[in-house]
Amino acid sequence: MVSTPGVDDYLESVLRSVPLLPAERVELDAAQGRTLQEPVHAATSLPAFDNSAMDGFAVRFADLAVASRSGIPSLRVVADLPAGTDEDPTLPSRTAARIMTGAPIPTDADTVIPFEDTADGLTDSLTTTSITRLPPASGAHVRRLGDDAQRGDEIVTAGTVLGSLQIAAIAAVGVDSVLVTRALRVAVISTGSELVEPGVPLRRGQIPESNSRMLAALAVEAGCTVVRRASIPDEPARLIELLAEVTAPSSSQCADVVLFSGGVSAGACEVVKLALAAEMTFTHVAMRPGRPQGFGVSRVGTVMFGLPGNPVSAAVSFEAFVRPALMQMQGRLDVHRPSLLLPAASGWRSPAGRRHYVPVSIDRSDPAGWVAVPVGPGGSHRASTLGRSDGYAVIPEDAHEVRPGDRVRVMLTS
Repeated sequence: MVSTPGVDDYLESVLRSVPLLPAERVELDAAQGRTLQEPVHAATSLPAFDNSAMDGFAVRFADLAVASRSGIPSLRVVADLPAGTDEDPTLPSRTAARIMTGAPIPTDADTVIPFEDTADGLTDSLTTTSITRLPPASGAHVRRLGDDAQRGDEIVTAGTVLGSLQIAAIAAVGVDSVLVTRALRVAVISTGSELVEPGVPLRRGQIPESNSRMLAALAVEAGCTVVRRASIPDEPARLIELLAEVTAPSSSQCADVVLFSGGVSAGACEVVKLALAAEMTFTHVAMRPGRPQGFGVSRVGTVMFGLPGNPVSAAVSFEAFVRPALMQMQGRLDVHRPSLLLPAASGWRSPAGRRHYVPVSIDRSDPAGWVAVPVGPGGSHRASTLGRSDGYAVIPEDAHEVRPGDRVRVMLTS
């Protein structure tokens, strides 16, 4: 008798089998959502030169001390420095340069007096300025060269997904291209002769197809490109034909990963099992929902997942196995969803010996703390509960009961 693997063991076997995608160098404009394959180092120091942090006047701090002995320091303005200038004017004693934020500090200056610390501010600021408040020390309101980052510093670590803030940081240190994982291509194939497109009038025995849209959206959220989404009846020949289309290297729809939903359980019409028994391994995993699972790597290197057809089972299976694999294939630092420990709003029973995934919403209304609220009665077919979920309470195999107030680990999905 074949033993039933646990979730961790099954995931480990999946992660051992999936490849790391090749890398490519792209310009920053094409890097959004991609994963770094090598760290980014600053090409230039940040700031690249001493510059002003305020609109005001660049001065010698020593002049202020001398001038203040006879009252309000008054300095003659001898230069005007906007941002972007390359001028470096000489500042004789008791003079100042009007300066705008970001402009280079003159070599002769060491301090900036903001407009608001002068008598007339911006008004009539090109002749003289009278200082009403002295800075506490030399160097006030000056951004020093390399104060943020020195040339050669590591700015973003390999394995990081590039979002807007990471791209901004990379651009700010003068880097215009990055080495990232090639975009991961995914095909989604939902199986079942009972499935029809949403909006089509239903005859007896038919249901609207939702899994392909759910799995495609989850793949996109995981940083992938969906090259094909399809729903087919329980016909092995049609499945083999479609699989050939999405794995042909010459095809524009060629996928790195194919996700099947349905057809992997113990029934008589399990189309994925019937069609792909030679290329995939099918097993039961000690979890609820999502017990039947299929996985394999084709002869041409395509990674294939066979997920259960019930919507909650398919969603949980994606989070437990598919998403971590997609993350690893992209070279991500962390392949797992973030999680929180939260008290349960109500209690429930969990199956002995199986890891239990319970869709929950997070009640944020109590100032004393957030609470995990089950979104409905259990059932892997209850697709409507997914629309109210913020994640899954993940209950260990040895916990048979959750009582109200017990702290549970919630895997966050939104």
